[in-house]
Amino acid sequence: MVREYLYAYAAVATALGQMVSLILPEASTAMMNRFLEEVSRVFSTHFIVMQVDGAGWHRANDLVVPENIRLIPQPAYNPELNPVEHIWDELRVKYFHNRCFPSLECVTEALCQGLTALAENSERLRSLTNFPHLNVRR
Repeated sequence: MVREYLYAYAAVATALGQMVSLILPEASTAMMNRFLEEVSRVFSTHFIVMQVDGAGWHRANDLVVPENIRLIPQPAYNPELNPVEHIWDELRVKYFHNRCFPSLECVTEALCQGLTALAENSERLRSLTNFPHLNVRR
């Protein structure tokens, strides 16, 4: 058996029902830097507070956080508090449940279909991720 991997990175603007995602070859600081650049570019007119878990690449010394992004750690052992975790649940249930894929390319295709479908459905995206405690008034 051969195991191959790819990694989906995603950030969601919960109140807007908008999402940015990238499929990258590894989970690393270099890839997180690339992802943060993309999020910063897509949401360039916004100030972004991004909740991240304790993964090493989320807190590495060589992590480059763009000026319009602030990373905040989520409480340990509480992934359900991070809205993006509900994206992964949705993808697992609707695109990967009880399926065997003949190749990594087929996995990539299913992942792209799922991410695209969610990105195009802002109402569904909001229903999965827009929790009342995230709506902070200025």
